[in-house]
Amino acid sequence: MVMKNNLNIVVLAAGQGKRMKSALPKVLHPIAGSPMLHRVLDTARALQPSAICVVYGHGGEQVRAHTTDETLLWAKQEPQLGTGHAVQQALPHLSADGVALVLYGDVPLISANTLAALVAAARADKLAWLTMTVANVDAAGGLGRILRDQKNHVQAIVEHKDATEAQRQIKEINTGFLACPSTWLAGWLPKLKNTNAQGEYYLTDILAMAVAEGRVVETLSPAAEWEVTGINSKDQLALLERTYQLEIAKRLMTDGTSLADPARIDVRGTLTCGNGTISDVAIDVNCIFEGKVHLAPNVKIGANCVLKDCNIGENTEILPFSSIDGAIIGKGARIGPYARIRPSSTLADNTHIGNFVEVKASDIGVGSKANHLSYIGDTTIGANVNVGAGTITCNYDGANKHRTIIEDNVHIGSVVQLVAPVTIGKGATIGAGTTVWKDAPGEALTLNRKEQTTLTNWQRPTKLKSKQE
Repeated sequence: MVMKNNLNIVVLAAGQGKRMKSALPKVLHPIAGSPMLHRVLDTARALQPSAICVVYGHGGEQVRAHTTDETLLWAKQEPQLGTGHAVQQALPHLSADGVALVLYGDVPLISANTLAALVAAARADKLAWLTMTVANVDAAGGLGRILRDQKNHVQAIVEHKDATEAQRQIKEINTGFLACPSTWLAGWLPKLKNTNAQGEYYLTDILAMAVAEGRVVETLSPAAEWEVTGINSKDQLALLERTYQLEIAKRLMTDGTSLADPARIDVRGTLTCGNGTISDVAIDVNCIFEGKVHLAPNVKIGANCVLKDCNIGENTEILPFSSIDGAIIGKGARIGPYARIRPSSTLADNTHIGNFVEVKASDIGVGSKANHLSYIGDTTIGANVNVGAGTITCNYDGANKHRTIIEDNVHIGSVVQLVAPVTIGKGATIGAGTTVWKDAPGEALTLNRKEQTTLTNWQRPTKLKSKQE
């Protein structure tokens, strides 16, 4: 989504959010894995504006510390005297010849398409250069109502606390988003008065000023009501989270992904499935996807898995209760159940990582297997290697990490310790219970010889009786 230059975006993020009952500023509470403010800023950047100014106040330093975008402009609102007062703090950062677009840090799901249409309408006709988004709702609650004349032209907005009983029956509500020339905004804001139930300077009062000047106020409605849903409490946040997750689930299913239960999936980032033509991906219940995750065609994800920043190859199966983070997994692999793949790991085609196996910063070759109760860290494993149950790579000497190299066609017995740095040669066999601290040659058996002794006159200990007995 690309807009013209001279677009100035103001993001209001100064509210305290008392109903959240949290030390964390309201706009930093996450939805779908990302702070609300970050979502708004990402959408704002998609419009390619000349400037973005964030108006901050409550918890301001926390708000500023949560973004590393050095191009952002900041305006502090202190004290907080209403939305009109908040936008006034941003005026010095707005170019006089530009169009100003006002967004809200606690309305996180507004789409770039809706905003682009709003700005386009503001640019289209000099007589209709003030545009705003509205919605028709059954329960308007405490939201401002749109007042129209007999010709259906917008005349003003009345806030709920200032509305009459008749006005409160109006179902068309103000959603807060508006666009107009920055110069007009600069002329209207100083004229705002706080003679209302809240004692605040309402940004919405500029609509009546525009009408008084003979300006036509245009209104647009978003594609979905949830785009303009604001957050004031934890229950509202949870409700919007589930609404948004269901929308994501619908898009996945439309694209050919099977979900065992669309109400029990969480995408906290970007999840793509299939190759654009087919998906045939199947996802069981209670799975969480974080960051950027891609599932190739015919991938199966078992229940209660967590996948983050990973790429899963075609025909691979991830069994229940597995965790994959920052890894690339090839085709036809079988992972889990209860497996953990940690960052910087690459598993080739047809690999098997079984129950209670942890892999960290390792490369595992084609057809290699570690099926039970093992730790593989900082390791390069070749093709067709079998790692026995209970095997661990001892990669940490107390100060530094060291790498283990296991070449092709190696067989490692159960309960083996590989003390890095160490190399196991091609075709080697490591006997069960062996501690390997020197390189093991290929095509040979390496083991620690141990003598087995039997004591025939040994007496098994018996349990002592307690004093109470």
